Amino acid sequence: MNRDELEGKGEQLKGKIKQGAGDVTGNERLHDEGVADEAAGDVQEGVGKARRKVGEAVEDIGDRIKR
Repeated sequence: MNRDELEGKGEQLKGKIKQGAGDVTGNERLHDEGVADEAAGDVQEGVGKARRKVGEAVEDIGDRIKR
């Protein structure tokens, strides 16, 4: 897991907490901020996963070239 994946998961968690707090307090704006934060976390985690997979592919190619 890389930094983007970890930060994305953190952002998702923050969003879920805001959504819950917004629901409990009846604060629609807070709930909506939570939805946005969670979506941003999804994107950031996806970027991190893609970056990791590209890095792994480059390492595999490097290992094959060394042989």
